[in-house]
Amino acid sequence: MDFTGFPVAALDFYDDLEVDNTKSYWERHRSTYEQDVKAPMLALCAALAPEFGEAKIFRPYRDVRFSKDKTPYKTHQGAYVPTGPATGYYVQLSARGVMVGGGFYDADSRRLAAFREAVADDKAGPRLRRVLTALTTKGWEVGGETLKTAPRGYDTDHPRIELLRHKSLTVSTGYGFEPVIHEAGLLDRVRADWLAVRPLLAWVSAEVDPRVEG
Repeated sequence: MDFTGFPVAALDFYDDLEVDNTKSYWERHRSTYEQDVKAPMLALCAALAPEFGEAKIFRPYRDVRFSKDKTPYKTHQGAYVPTGPATGYYVQLSARGVMVGGGFYDADSRRLAAFREAVADDKAGPRLRRVLTALTTKGWEVGGETLKTAPRGYDTDHPRIELLRHKSLTVSTGYGFEPVIHEAGLLDRVRADWLAVRPLLAWVSAEVDPRVEG
């Protein structure tokens, strides 16, 4: 199946799911999810796989075991191409359109310590800042979980304290309801976006991973 964009019905599906997040709604509209959400996402990822690698298409079901929110279904469809532990490219469809991103989404204690060591390094740290500046000047947003204060062992006046506070570090951009999300041309947009994210993922691979292994 060639990727031709996400149908309007895909956004409508998630718009309605946000209102009626129940098994009965899901069962009535399962074919819409399969045909208008999952199938195009699979086609998009298949087209990108030769250049970026095989994607994981996330399951639509929420893990509600430890959550106060017991609604059973995710209100978005995500896909993820790993480039390292909890690190990689990301694309998502929801009622708000298409979002593209990348970065590292989770870190255990060793990996987080290695990330902060790299940020504090006077060569690696400024290089990360330049990568992020290149993205934000083009409209990308920097996200991720952060501490409210300095992590233990680092001063609050460190020149890169805003990066040291991160427990995860992601970048994202979106297309909202732009007509391109319904067209085959979205493939080229996502490809260009993932190429723009590649320097960030390369930084993680070059500066964080060796510190974890070492």
